[in-house]
Amino acid sequence: MIIYLLALLCGVSLTLSYAPFSQWYLMPMALSLFCWLLNRHDIKRGWLGWWFGLGWFGAGISWVHVSIAQYGGLPIVLSLGMMLLLCGYLAIYPALFGKLLQRFFQPRYWPLAAPALWLLCEGLRGWVLTGFPWLSLGYSQIDGPLAGWIPVIGEVGVSALLIMLASSAAIWLPHKRYIPVAALWLTCLFGGLVLNQVDWANSYKPAVKISMVQGNIHQSMRWVPEQDWPTMMKYRHITDGLWDSDIVIWPEAAIPKLEPLALDYLHDLDSAAAQNHTGLITGILNYHFETSEAYNGIISLGSIDRQDEQGQYRYDHANRYAKHHLLPIGEFIPLEKWLRGLAPIFDLPMSSFSRGDYLQTNLQSNGYHLAPALCYEIVLPEQIRDNLHADTDFILTLSNDAWFGDSHGPHQHLEIARVRAKEFALPVLRATNNGISAFIDHQGNIISKAPQFVETSLSAEVENVISNTPYRRFGNWIIWLICLAGLAVALVLKRQH
Repeated sequence: MIIYLLALLCGVSLTLSYAPFSQWYLMPMALSLFCWLLNRHDIKRGWLGWWFGLGWFGAGISWVHVSIAQYGGLPIVLSLGMMLLLCGYLAIYPALFGKLLQRFFQPRYWPLAAPALWLLCEGLRGWVLTGFPWLSLGYSQIDGPLAGWIPVIGEVGVSALLIMLASSAAIWLPHKRYIPVAALWLTCLFGGLVLNQVDWANSYKPAVKISMVQGNIHQSMRWVPEQDWPTMMKYRHITDGLWDSDIVIWPEAAIPKLEPLALDYLHDLDSAAAQNHTGLITGILNYHFETSEAYNGIISLGSIDRQDEQGQYRYDHANRYAKHHLLPIGEFIPLEKWLRGLAPIFDLPMSSFSRGDYLQTNLQSNGYHLAPALCYEIVLPEQIRDNLHADTDFILTLSNDAWFGDSHGPHQHLEIARVRAKEFALPVLRATNNGISAFIDHQGNIISKAPQFVETSLSAEVENVISNTPYRRFGNWIIWLICLAGLAVALVLKRQH
């Protein structure tokens, strides 16, 4: 039982590798210990992987409980039970990893086989039941030496590197094979440091002045009808001091009224932005009364092209984005027929959205093109990659992390956005309701950010680059081919022995 407790604590320690703690070096150390524990003969590797996963997700996504406890309307025992159920489910995937290693490969082949098996299990975690790929290992390395690999093989590839390094240390060091371990680790770490010096921008265009408004609207007030107009006027009042910007960005669902019920306000805002030669982008909910379809969306107002003298907004115009990847419970209810009405958490406001298309055109604002990712979608690199075009200037992500209070969730969310910027060598503009709003450059560095839980605005001159990275060109194909080649070699060696 002590071995399983060690695995649990090992998983818990991974949380310290991610933001806001950002102790990146703990990740390879903890993974090496986990792989060493997997190599013991007196344990069931599937169960060991499950206890490791329970610690990993129990500590890492503990912020989910903030939303369940505060807005779910459940007794504390039931809310904790839901968290345990969620984390227990997510722990199935590292358990599957451990079981596959035990079933098909002897430990000496793990450094070759483990990366492919890990990516397989993580791929399932990111796909089954719409997927939840949060806390993928590579995010922890954005400030470490392995970060240089992110534009080449992506965060997914860095996760595979970590598993390869950890399994090599766990298997080879006990047999005093120090030179292969040192050679592998130094090659990966030094290679990352060298690659981190590469600027993947091919050329630089004039910087763009962009502003964000962080309204800091308390979550309990967001859907109170009496607060609609005060909220809308707050955003307008703050924006009136930002009309010298090229683009002004409001966060997810900043306008609390449904779009067809806010047309007068939108036309006025559209006209004001265009008169000031500014583009304005805001999150808003759209509802088609004819079809009863609701969308969590983003619309562009004001100047579309720099020469525009007047606004061109009209209801349901094409310069918009509808969220594609909906979040279970928050944006749609699985098994809705049975779950609706059981508890407030299954009957949250605006939790019956329709799904937007997977491929959508970029938003246009004042002559610039922005690839949108609404809230959780920033965790989906393939979706973002598929929606990038040759003329995409920025990645735009709007969010509302007020659901998660003063937890480490919003910090992890920002960290994920930084990784997306580095993968594609494009600046990421992150506007949120109550923080953490931030401008991120094309190398994944934070240009500036707003403090949490403050009503404020944030402005920055953001470099506009023309860039390309191997990951942007090939996506996850590079790392999958490498990992599958390693798996094939392990299978051949296994047959020969």
